[in-house]
Amino acid sequence: MNIIVTGGAGFIGGNFVHMMVQQYPKDNIICLDALTYAGNMETVAPVLEAPNFQFVKGDIADRDHVYALFAQVHPDIVVNFAAESHVDRSIVHPELFLQTNIMGTGVLLDACRKYGIQRYHQVSTDEVYGDLPLDRPDLFFTEETPLHTSSPYSASKASADLLVLAYHRTYGLPVTISRCSNNYGPYHFPEKLIPLMIINALHDKPLPVYGTGENVRDWLFVKDHCRAIDMIIRNGTVGEVYNIGGHNEQTNLDVVKTIIHTLGKSEALIHFVKDRPGHDRRYAIDPTKIRTHLGWEPETRFADGISQTIQWYLDHRPWWEHIISGDYQQYYERMYGDRA
Repeated sequence: MNIIVTGGAGFIGGNFVHMMVQQYPKDNIICLDALTYAGNMETVAPVLEAPNFQFVKGDIADRDHVYALFAQVHPDIVVNFAAESHVDRSIVHPELFLQTNIMGTGVLLDACRKYGIQRYHQVSTDEVYGDLPLDRPDLFFTEETPLHTSSPYSASKASADLLVLAYHRTYGLPVTISRCSNNYGPYHFPEKLIPLMIINALHDKPLPVYGTGENVRDWLFVKDHCRAIDMIIRNGTVGEVYNIGGHNEQTNLDVVKTIIHTLGKSEALIHFVKDRPGHDRRYAIDPTKIRTHLGWEPETRFADGISQTIQWYLDHRPWWEHIISGDYQQYYERMYGDRA
């Protein structure tokens, strides 16, 4: 099969590309990525020379470029990871999120209609459901939970989800959607909580924690997430939404303290800062549907996953040091420009 993976030079998309290239040598994996600030060619470097991998630089909102790619490779499956995803950035520049997350998704859907596909899969987020109260640990997001967004980011993702489902109902496009909890693991961009805390702690810099740090997230190891998406695109029911959760609820403060203690640093590095506007209190996903329908379960306990993640950042300093210095922006031209 020919599989287009958009946003495949990002965090989750990059891990998915690695898994697919290695696990399905007979499938052709085509990575489409605009290489904006969070897209990094060094993330796909481990599979760059694989015979079943192809990298294409391009924006999913560029209709001509997307159509030309579809006409060339005739994809059987499209998995859309491409998205602006950082809530803080969406508060400052919401228009970027509307362009990529909504308009870009629309372009991909139109290309799928025009050229035909077996499956279009939209990678979404549990943030489309809003949040849950901290004093109700018995409540979880299910696929029937009403959408109730809190930020321009989550609103743009909810809009994209609705567009995907509308294309299924109106045009019969074979689609699926997954909504995941907070991912963590290798290749996570340094502005996000876990890698930011790891890197700052290694440099004995202050660790900024919003509010009191009591906000709760359900942490999902990225490789467990990638397995789930693979199951959905191959065996999931067309038109369905699947929640993917890790059953690993942790407060932000507990996550930060775990990182501090693992690295042998002092809790004095913790620096509480003014809370984010509209900050969601708790995310928690009920993954019963994907477990019963497809047999997926998260395999990685948070204690194991965070230990592996910290070790990965210790072992891959050049990857994140290039990002911090800005050098990663030149990697495409330096290492891959002649293959564009």
